[in-house]
Amino acid sequence: MKLKHIFLIIFCILILYFLIGLFIKQQTPVQTGQVIKQTAVETKNICYKQQCFSVEVAKTTVEMEKGLMFRENLDENNGMLFIFNNSGKYNFWMKNTLIPLDIIWINKNIEIVDIKENVPPCKQEPCEIYSPKTEAWYVLEVNGGSVKMNNISIGDKLNIS
Repeated sequence: MKLKHIFLIIFCILILYFLIGLFIKQQTPVQTGQVIKQTAVETKNICYKQQCFSVEVAKTTVEMEKGLMFRENLDENNGMLFIFNNSGKYNFWMKNTLIPLDIIWINKNIEIVDIKENVPPCKQEPCEIYSPKTEAWYVLEVNGGSVKMNNISIGDKLNIS
């Protein structure tokens, strides 16, 4: 009987150890307050007619979770491009985002399928979630007002280089 109790205790300790490890692994630098070591950021140009945006590329989970959080400003004609592994309805929110943004969903043919303009920073939780009407492969975030200023609309084709 005692041997069964010892095995049960060891089993419970192993499960607890596994769960703690899983919890720690899921913590992102933003959640834990850790500083992310600055590494080379991949950039691309996204052009629409004569206007181009120089954008940082977010491909990893950590890059996507951080996005443009905690930025006090974004240079004109700059932004962030989120590249997903497949087409889907990707939701965005403005938690810890300090500046208004235009959010542009783009399909695999590099055609704009939805836009949310001048999305305000989230000042109090729960933060509003912004969802596209249709599936997208990419999402582009640029300064609030850029869509209107550049006359960008659903159905427009972009050029990513």
